[in-house]
Order: sequence, then structure tokens, then C-alpha cells
Amino acid sequence: MILAGVGLIESLLTMSVVDEMTGTRGQGNRVSIGQGLANTVNGFFGGMGGCAMIGQTMINVTSGGLRNLSGIAAALFLLVFIMFASGLIAMVPVAALVGLMFMVVIGTFEWGSFNLLNKVPREDSFVGILVAVVTVFTDLATAVIIGVIATALIFSWKQARHIYTIREDQADGSRIYRMHGPLFFASVHRFSDLFDPENDPENVYIDCAMSRIADHSAIEAIDNLAERYKKAGKHLHLTHLSPECIKLLTTAADLVEVNMQEDPNYHVADDKLA
Repeated sequence: MILAGVGLIESLLTMSVVDEMTGTRGQGNRVSIGQGLANTVNGFFGGMGGCAMIGQTMINVTSGGLRNLSGIAAALFLLVFIMFASGLIAMVPVAALVGLMFMVVIGTFEWGSFNLLNKVPREDSFVGILVAVVTVFTDLATAVIIGVIATALIFSWKQARHIYTIREDQADGSRIYRMHGPLFFASVHRFSDLFDPENDPENVYIDCAMSRIADHSAIEAIDNLAERYKKAGKHLHLTHLSPECIKLLTTAADLVEVNMQEDPNYHVADDKLA
């Protein structure tokens, strides 16, 4: 699985590099399916699995090979060399091959990345450096997985800071908290600090028109908040919930009164007359 993941990732990254150099757009699905079928068939003949190799691809593209036929020709020439000219290949000095690979590295490395370190958010720079270091000490598949996890955690942390409420007191003595931002596992702690059950009036409404309840942690946070209002002898109401939020809040029905009468119904507008 690790080898398959590394091969697939390297092929897709190579395709992205070629697209950037040639101004074209490759088809990742065809690349993935073709590579998988080729490796599967290759295994029945005792061959080794393979993938797109960025070094050879760069040499091919910079030499003018821009079509699929160039890759096929390179494979056929390699087959001929191995079968009929292996002695000549053995005469090529290793130092020459090392120098060739160094030129490939210099040509394929994104030197502009160093200029971006001070211009992009620090979190993005951290993820890029982390993936590079992990790739050196482990493998590409592990580095990509760690990079995705780190990016997801950073995104959750940044989104958790965007939740806030706007408090409005009504003429009937009730209070409305208009909540903004998503409510999920990373923002539940900040959510609980936005309300004051001890000093709020008897009826409190949370307007969720500009917010979304995303997961079970959010449901638990609402349950806990409703319990705090219930102990204070007050009532908590939720309004303007989306159908997805109402479905998630089914388990909280005993503690939270959901006002569905004021929930908006969204329709698709067009320019055709009925």
C-alpha cells in the first residue's frame, strides 16, 4: 500500500509539473487508472511496479518530448539498451550519471519557494518545511499524510477563532444571540464562553442563520449550554436551523427547544416566468 501510494503521488506530482511547464492540463484519473492497470498486468510477468519519474520526465520534456509517444519511445529505447547494449551502458561513468541527476534536481527544484517563506502565512511555510523534512527521513506517502493532517489541524484551529455572537435585547424582554461562524469540535470551548446564563433573561434565542452545527461535539456543547440555562430556570431556543443542523440536533431534543416555524425556506431563483 505504501509503494502504491508513493507511486501514485509521484505520478500526479509529475503530471502537475509537466502541466505547469507546458501550459496544459493533464487528466489525473486516466493517469491513475492507467498506472494501476499497467502495474497489475506487469506483476503477472514477474516485473517490477513503476510510476512516472520526475527526473526522466523533466529530461524528456526539456528535450522536446511533449506527447504520450515520447514516453513510449523512451521505454522502448530503454528496453533495447538493456537487451542489446548492456555492455555500453556499463561503460558510462557513475560520476557522469551523478552530474546528470544534479542538473535534473537544479532544474526541477522550485527555487521561488524561498522567496515565498516571508510572504505566505507562517502556517503554510511550516507545513511545506514539515513535508520536506519528513520526506527525507521517511517516504513521500508518509510525508503527504502528515502534511494533510497538519493542514487539517491548522485549518480547524483558524476556523475556531471565527465564531462570535451579536447580542440583541428585544422589547418583550427576551435576548437574541446571533451566532456567526461554524460550531464544531475546535470551537466548542469558545462557544460556551459567549453566553451568560446567570444574567440572561428568562427566554434566550440563538439565531443560527449565519452558523452551522457541524458535528457531535457541537451537539454536546449545545446540550451543556441548555443544561446551564435549565438549572438557572431559563429557556434556550434555537432558530433558523438548516435541515442538516436539525437532523444533528435530534439527540438534543429533550434539552433544547428548536423553533422550526421561523426557519427560512431557501428557493432557487431564476429569470423564467412561472
